[in-house]
Amino acid sequence: EEQLQESGGGLVQPGGSLRLSCAASGFSFSDNDMKWVRQAPGKGLEWLSAINRHGDGQYYADSVKGRFTISRDNAANTLYLQMNSLKPDDTATYYCATGRFMYSDFVPRTQGTQVTVSS
Repeated sequence: EEQLQESGGGLVQPGGSLRLSCAASGFSFSDNDMKWVRQAPGKGLEWLSAINRHGDGQYYADSVKGRFTISRDNAANTLYLQMNSLKPDDTATYYCATGRFMYSDFVPRTQGTQVTVSS
C-alpha cells in the first residue's frame, strides 16, 4: 500500500526557512514523479512544485519559484522541499503526492504538515 508521511513543518518568522520531508513506502518511489501541494486556510489546493523520478527535472509555481527547492533521495525514499524567504502567505498545510501534475479532482491522502509563518 502506498504510504506517504510529511514532516518538518512548524512555526517560523517571516524571512525564515524550513525543510519539509516526505517519507515514502509501499511503492516504487524511484519510478514515480513526485509533487508538493499546499492548502492555505479557507483556500483551495495549490500545486507548488514537482520533480521527475530521476531528480534532474524540477518544476515550480510562480508563487514559490526562486524561494523553494524540491529534491529527492531515491536511496532513502524521501522527497524534500527546502523553503526559504518564507512569507505569511506561505502559511498552509503542505502535502506530498505522487505524480507531476495536480488535477481538479485531486484530494490529499495524507495528513500533511502545517507551516505557519508569523512574527
